[in-house]
Amino acid sequence: MRLVQRLLHLEGLAIGLAAIWLFFSETELSWIWLAALFLAPDLAFVAIALGEHAATRAYNLAHSYVGPVGLGVGALATGEALALGLALIWCAHIGVDRFAGYGLKYSLARKSTHLQRVAQPGPASTGDGAPVAAGSGSA
Repeated sequence: MRLVQRLLHLEGLAIGLAAIWLFFSETELSWIWLAALFLAPDLAFVAIALGEHAATRAYNLAHSYVGPVGLGVGALATGEALALGLALIWCAHIGVDRFAGYGLKYSLARKSTHLQRVAQPGPASTGDGAPVAAGSGSA
């Protein structure tokens, strides 16, 4: 496993563990909330009934940090403890997914994720996952 890929996995683990720790230390919600809602973002797969493109878009929206961070900031600004707990559960889910190697999808059919693209350098890469600047050759 390349260093960049390993770091991305460890970032996911760090975010997942931090979100779980914050859930228990900063909210008064029961662990039952965490257990019941941890897999909720995966319900985005229900969009497969609308087609692959819709399912890929729904999965990526549910597995991007933009939603839970926005919800968490709003919760902190308004003092909404339930919203903060939901944001932390959501972040924990995404972090654990990233640690397990599940990234944002390019296509559900090809099972290609942004984490896999880092792991498998293509023609526009230096071999360590870093892109080559336009007009330059690889080393």
